[in-house]
Amino acid sequence: MAAVAVLVALALGLTASCHADFDGAGREPRHATVLPEPLPLPAFTLHDGQNEPFTREHLLGRTSLLFFGFTHCPDICPATLQQLALARKQLQTADPQPGAGPDAWQIVFISVDPERDTPQKLEAYVSHFGEGVVGATGSPESIREMTSALGIWFGKEPLSGNNDEGDYSVSHSSAVLVIGEDATFRALFSAPHKTEYFVHDLPLLMAAR
Repeated sequence: MAAVAVLVALALGLTASCHADFDGAGREPRHATVLPEPLPLPAFTLHDGQNEPFTREHLLGRTSLLFFGFTHCPDICPATLQQLALARKQLQTADPQPGAGPDAWQIVFISVDPERDTPQKLEAYVSHFGEGVVGATGSPESIREMTSALGIWFGKEPLSGNNDEGDYSVSHSSAVLVIGEDATFRALFSAPHKTEYFVHDLPLLMAAR
């Protein structure tokens, strides 16, 4: 999967999206970076908030927005999840293209801090952001294997000051990955994120073939 990581790194550096395969009216994503070719996700096994297996098969059949973070994250994680949830609500009240409504996509929050983020804690955390949000995590090895294949980085960092209790934070990539209904990596949104970016681009990304 080294080739996947290389292509993702290249995609992160692009200044323009791929313009192929969008509708004939010339409407194109303005904020997402579209990969030149969809990249299949590797097999993986995580666990959701019910401690049930969460695998590649759970991404089939609808678009998924993957975001990696942790529940102790003070800013970027709750802000991004809130923006995605608001985008979902706005699309519910809009007149989306056929097959591109909010029920056709899910938000998947994957914790890179399994030491503290139990499935139960994740379930409680994602419930604050409404319907259509799934929390998942797994062993450090399974998380590292998945993030390495997708070009996502993260690392534990000790908190400054009196840290006798071993408190720490986690630095991590802030990109939102767009996974197609065939479980292929198709596009990504780089930070900074805004609700209107998702509202504009997601129906176009979902309608593209």
